[in-house]
Amino acid sequence: CGGLFLLVPELVRLGVDSLAADANLPGSKMIPPACALRAALALKLWSVERKSHVMAIVADEGMGLFAGLNAIPKKSYLSEYSCRVGPQHTTKLLTAWNNQVSADQLFDASSFNLDFHSVPYYGEHPLVERHYVSMRSRRQPSVLAFLAQDAEGRAFCYSNANLRKGEEAEEILRFVSFWKKTHGELPRHLVFDSQLTTHAKLAQLDEMGITFLTLRRRSPKVLQEIEKLPASAWRTVELDVPTRRYRTPRVFERKVTLVGRTYRQLYVRDLGHEEPTVILTNDSKASAAKLITRYAQRMLIENALSDAVRFFHMNALSSTVGLKVDFDMALLVIASGLYRLLARHMRGYRDAQARQIFRDLIDMPADVHIGESEVTLRFHRRAHLPIIVASGLLDQPVKVPWWNDAVLRLTA
Repeated sequence: CGGLFLLVPELVRLGVDSLAADANLPGSKMIPPACALRAALALKLWSVERKSHVMAIVADEGMGLFAGLNAIPKKSYLSEYSCRVGPQHTTKLLTAWNNQVSADQLFDASSFNLDFHSVPYYGEHPLVERHYVSMRSRRQPSVLAFLAQDAEGRAFCYSNANLRKGEEAEEILRFVSFWKKTHGELPRHLVFDSQLTTHAKLAQLDEMGITFLTLRRRSPKVLQEIEKLPASAWRTVELDVPTRRYRTPRVFERKVTLVGRTYRQLYVRDLGHEEPTVILTNDSKASAAKLITRYAQRMLIENALSDAVRFFHMNALSSTVGLKVDFDMALLVIASGLYRLLARHMRGYRDAQARQIFRDLIDMPADVHIGESEVTLRFHRRAHLPIIVASGLLDQPVKVPWWNDAVLRLTA
């Protein structure tokens, strides 16, 4: 697992030991909290689907060295660890992570994409509720998770899998409260699907001065109204997206009042869908073309969720208990952020998905020599090794606190 050591400089710089301390994570006499966090994080970074699958790499000495141990913990410890992690630990962990990366501008914070994801469950359990699973196009037993993604940086910044049916509408306000507490300001712009929250919550966002952009459900009344519009009522706008196939949609705009608040409502045709798109927003300044383009960019979070399902194995349900899944989601947030930070150093990979970064740059062996005060790691010859050499990471030895301040030196 030599490629994992490319992430050690970022973990040192961001103070991963302080993450465990700030979150008050549990540990044991043989495995301190910081080592336990690095071990659990290593599985996410190396795309290990389930904790039981760690047994295939438990003999890899590099995996243990990465965590600051002589060997990576076995499945029994890793499976039981999240049993001692409560929601207060997870919230503190996400808060500490946001604080640590604030200086790196990992989160541009100009706009956020929000979405729910249902992690399917295929067994029988009376307490697992049924939610809509998009990949199955039906409702089935699943654990519901909420995620927020920074639109510009494309990194997840918040997650919560400790949700029960009926609490979905409140989650957007919980994210607003989290961001306010962590960063000292309200999120400026939110983009989400029509079923994420209610009109009453939209009114609260509007009262707080938070700009939002969402879709409105196509009710029979709305569709009937659209059909009655004459051809002269529609105007054609051009989207500034050269790669998009449908660049000249037709738009009709009107004011609409919901729960005592007035918003802009846009009917959009010729976007490549059979049915018209209904956009609802409290943004009074942006043009119709910019609003349509921005909502189309919401696909970024759906692409990120798809990447998380395939690479971080988001659908590999670790437990029927949402609190345990909540910790896995927090690890997903941190792991995806580390990949985004690493991609900044690699030419041509800034917008690459995690599975591509792993395949080209991380998934490679290395020879490790451990000296008295220095650990030297030499990568094997690989096709993409010149990209790592050009990144400058090999020219920057770093002192690693969990190796008794031994220096890590990467070589090719």
